[in-house]
Amino acid sequence: MLGVVVIGRNEGHRLVDCLASLRHVEGPVVYVDSGSTDASEAVASCAGADVVALDPAVPFTAARARNAGWRRLLQTWPHLSYVQFLDGDCRIDPAWLPAAVECLRQRPDVAVVMGRRRERYPARSIYNAICDDEWDGPAGEVIECGGDVLSRAEVLRQLDGYRDDLIAGEEPELCVRLRQRGHRIWRLEREMSLHDANIVRFPQWWRRSVRAGHAYAQVHLIHQRAPERIWGANLRRTLSWSMLLPAAVIAGALLHPAWLSLALLYPIQILRLRGRQKSFRRATLSVIGKFAEMQGVLQYLMHRVARRRQRLIEYK
Repeated sequence: MLGVVVIGRNEGHRLVDCLASLRHVEGPVVYVDSGSTDASEAVASCAGADVVALDPAVPFTAARARNAGWRRLLQTWPHLSYVQFLDGDCRIDPAWLPAAVECLRQRPDVAVVMGRRRERYPARSIYNAICDDEWDGPAGEVIECGGDVLSRAEVLRQLDGYRDDLIAGEEPELCVRLRQRGHRIWRLEREMSLHDANIVRFPQWWRRSVRAGHAYAQVHLIHQRAPERIWGANLRRTLSWSMLLPAAVIAGALLHPAWLSLALLYPIQILRLRGRQKSFRRATLSVIGKFAEMQGVLQYLMHRVARRRQRLIEYK
């Protein structure tokens, strides 16, 4: 009735822990590896998972890995009704799957369901703590989901899963198509998984923010004609703080030095965000992150013009 798809790349001990958390699952487990150079494939095989190794000749993406996983799962076990997706750096909560399956049974209008993902070590770095906050959200209907979700198998077949060409943002993009078909996305107020982002250095966080900007631009343009215009507000904020305001400061300063005072909007914004986030460092990173996001937007646009495919942006 239920199968699990785990995806990973050089996750090491995190993958061992991930697979160990699935020992209680009665259904099949498929592990999809994206070119790991460690012993990930052997570890997964020893844990009893059906291992799929992606062809390195094609650029790796999480979307491609998830697609390969659910297709193998439903090809080998076509009777399955539900597919749980789990990242290889996550540990699933033992009470999650029964609760998630029951939700889909009780709500035929819901296509995918998610719960509370938490960071395993939020106190290890401010970046991990930021990730932990990102995973939080109110219970009930939501407009998008993350990587760890329980999905109806029939819905994956109908929509042909994720878009292989997305290096990030594949889950919200799928959710747009789900809602266009009349399906709903639901968040339960239950523990779902523990995630180990392992972001302890600023360059890692910067690359993650670059990847987010790339996703904002690509997914927004894919669905630019959709009524909701996904991530339009995110792009406007990124453009305003990282390009329009600096341009106004520089151009204005050429006319009169008083225009330099526009730069004070940055500390003002940090102070405003500090009141909401209760942390000066988090507020500062939020503003700095707009420049990293803009880098991702520009990378996507340059690759789009050159008709070249952006390779995976890794931060671990």
